[in-house]
Amino acid sequence: MPDPKPADTPPPSGGAVGQRPEPLRSYNFSLEIDAKNEGYFTHCSGLGMRVNHIAYREGGGGLTVHRLSGPVEYGEVVLKYGLTQSRTLWDWLMSAASGVPQRKNVSILMQKPDGTGEQVRWNLIDAWACEWRGAPLEGLGREIAIETLVLVCEKIERG
Repeated sequence: MPDPKPADTPPPSGGAVGQRPEPLRSYNFSLEIDAKNEGYFTHCSGLGMRVNHIAYREGGGGLTVHRLSGPVEYGEVVLKYGLTQSRTLWDWLMSAASGVPQRKNVSILMQKPDGTGEQVRWNLIDAWACEWRGAPLEGLGREIAIETLVLVCEKIERG
């Protein structure tokens, strides 16, 4: 009969026995461009990747379709932010419009649940701005003017 697992062995997740890790809150994030905070963003979506597959059948192999890994595609990251007088993001976008995009390293940071520091980081390598949408303007509105910036990148790493 095998020996029972010792009581002081931590669970595989690395947490304390009987405790579940607390999920991170989606509103608690920040964004760095070239290791500097360049704006305050209210929304970030599209962070993702896909490994495409290549299907093939072996000669005389019957009905089985095998799959190989193919090209990797990274999602377009959509950022929404309040319009300010800063021209940093606009000038970055205009570099792409001129035909020579300035590639920058961008990091999306999830903060700890209490907001005191970084918990998880995604690094977008060689990112550049490819799309901008101006804030909707309304004479009778009272909302903050929110612009949209779309980024593409060559690679995503999790730090």
